[in-house]
Amino acid sequence: MTGVVGAIIEAWDELRIHRVRVLLALIGVACAVTAITGISAAVTMVGQAMQEETERMGGRDTTLEAWSMGGGTMSAAEVDAVVDGVADRHQISYYSVRATADLRVRGAETGTYVDWSAVDVDSGTITRQDMEDGRWFTDSDSERLAPVLVVNRAFLNAYADGAPASAHPSVVIEGETPVAATVIGEVPVQWNGEEPRAMMLFDQAIRWFPNRVTADGYRFWVPPELAGQFAEVLPRDLAAAGVPFDVQKPPVEVFAIDRVLQYLVLGVGGFALLLGGLGLLNIALVTVRYRIREIGIRRSFGATSGRVFFGVLMESVVATTVAGVVGVVIAVAIIKNIPIDLIFGRPIDDLPGFPFDAALVGMACAIGIGALAGLIPAIYAVRVKVIDAIRY
Repeated sequence: MTGVVGAIIEAWDELRIHRVRVLLALIGVACAVTAITGISAAVTMVGQAMQEETERMGGRDTTLEAWSMGGGTMSAAEVDAVVDGVADRHQISYYSVRATADLRVRGAETGTYVDWSAVDVDSGTITRQDMEDGRWFTDSDSERLAPVLVVNRAFLNAYADGAPASAHPSVVIEGETPVAATVIGEVPVQWNGEEPRAMMLFDQAIRWFPNRVTADGYRFWVPPELAGQFAEVLPRDLAAAGVPFDVQKPPVEVFAIDRVLQYLVLGVGGFALLLGGLGLLNIALVTVRYRIREIGIRRSFGATSGRVFFGVLMESVVATTVAGVVGVVIAVAIIKNIPIDLIFGRPIDDLPGFPFDAALVGMACAIGIGALAGLIPAIYAVRVKVIDAIRY
């Protein structure tokens, strides 16, 4: 242990003496480590952003989609009661109906279409529902005497004179008994030119419009390890209860684009790291030739070939280790200060911390290139004969 510590201290002293020679090579190594470490961390962040965007469209990563197969005679309320019983029996905590409704808003122009849907409170959690203004549904909303709505900007512009959701504008929904509904939230626009879209709680929808609501879909957010099992059990239990549903397994998303980008930048970073290592190798060879007499004198006073080999090797390893630490610190600083809102258009809900494995990869690359760059000079130093080295 003493020999190792001594070799490291000696290598550091030699680096201080020859710091001007190795500085440029180490800058290249540090930049390459920054690129490798930063890209590895950035890909993790991009993957999380893409996953969350996918989950906003189709539910969490282990969400089972269930679609009605038709042929039933039950009302929407009866179907929902059966699904509630099956979900409770299997202790599924998060699930939501995806019902469609045929409703018309008073004052709508002829041919105007509103995309109506009825959901449960859990739908906001399952789909990571963001709010542009106002709030999402709560359990207490189902007990209100009048329905509440969560709509998009197109709906507000068409039926509420563009009023913000925080002002709680009211609209009248036509039917046998017209009812005034209050807007409590606005969801972000999904695409340019989006048509008016409105959501209400399923319990309120079947209370006020029982014959104009169809419970034709459900989402079940289940534990990852039970997704396959539930995909087989749920359709069997629902069919046995008289409501046949086709339950689809969650898709396995493979984000190939970010992986290709990762490999591309890692390749460039690896090439830059190799160039830095070659520069360090060249400098190390020159330094060993310059110190050949010193090495011969040390050998004549009893320094073993192993000590000389390890000492020369550690000079490159210590140098690239320092460069690796600097590169990792720079990468962490860059990743932590990335303007996520500007890049992705919205914040990441579950922002991953800086991946420790990315830092390990960067440090491993730095130490590895240092060992390779120091191997040839170390072998050269050991093979020099003592008498020839002293005469050099």
